[in-house]
Amino acid sequence: MLKKIDYYIIKKFLGTYIFAIILIISIAVVFDINEKLDSFMQAPLKAIVFDYYLNFIPYFINLFSQLFTFIAVIFFTSKLADNSEIIAMLSSGISFKRLMVPYMISAAIIAGVTFLLNSYVIPPASVTRIEFLNKYVDNKKVDYASNVQLQVSPGVIAYINRYDDRTKTGYRFSMEKFEGKTLRSKLTAESVRYDSAYHWIIRNYTIRDFNGLREEFRQGKVIDSIITIEPSDFLISRYDAELMNTTQLREYIKRQKERGASNVKPFEIEYETRFASTIAAFILTSIGMSLSSRKVKGGMGMNIGIGLILSFSYILFSTISSSFAVSGSMSPRLAVWIPNIIYIIIAIYLYTKAPK
Repeated sequence: MLKKIDYYIIKKFLGTYIFAIILIISIAVVFDINEKLDSFMQAPLKAIVFDYYLNFIPYFINLFSQLFTFIAVIFFTSKLADNSEIIAMLSSGISFKRLMVPYMISAAIIAGVTFLLNSYVIPPASVTRIEFLNKYVDNKKVDYASNVQLQVSPGVIAYINRYDDRTKTGYRFSMEKFEGKTLRSKLTAESVRYDSAYHWIIRNYTIRDFNGLREEFRQGKVIDSIITIEPSDFLISRYDAELMNTTQLREYIKRQKERGASNVKPFEIEYETRFASTIAAFILTSIGMSLSSRKVKGGMGMNIGIGLILSFSYILFSTISSSFAVSGSMSPRLAVWIPNIIYIIIAIYLYTKAPK
């Protein structure tokens, strides 16, 4: 059962965490306003506040949740140690292992909130935020695609030479049907236009059916067809992974892999990051507590400095390893989890050394 000392530590931990968030978010908002001030002059105040900043703040909190966690642990634990409170706890018979319990409970609360935000709250909020950015700041929406090749269904391959989303039209379209390695049918068309819900209008088409050595040849001006692909399957921007909740993201990755798409790595990285960042709360809490639980000469400045270096190195290492996954040098799962694996080893070492 939790005791009074546990509630005391949990209150200190979460209180410092929230204080760090408020402080850093305030600074971030000021810098962001200064950077986008010219663009904001063109936008209504209501849109700036409710469409952008109301959705920007949860996104920013979640983005740097690991940093906030580490800073909170280092700051308030160093303060406890500096006031000799850690010494008093250990002298009263509380083991270092038992002292970690309220820290892990606090980390679990932060990890749970982070996962819920990351998976189901921030993605729909990001839709509004990114629409605002595209409209008033910098339009990053992808409207064109070239050399699109997708598997529509097993044995059916579609190709579009060039697609313009503004007109919903693709040019130099072809679709091939295979049985095993044998080509059975090939449709080529001058253009294809997306209507809605897998409905495509094919213009100036030619269909060739192969049956052994025989070939049937058909032509036409317009044909309506159901093709189970949509423009969103190949018009990919770097924001798209952020707009899907975890369930949608998992299904999207599965569908794209089945179609043989090669642009799923950013989505796999986003999916793995949502779980890895949850575990990071426990790792960084353990490192922070082990580092700052000892009273040192000169106060807590040294602990805070070491904590900041480690937390920024973790974020930097995560970014670098993810870039290896994007380039294809490493699998997304391994790239995302390598920082956690390395810092788990660091956490175990510091945890075993701290009581001594």
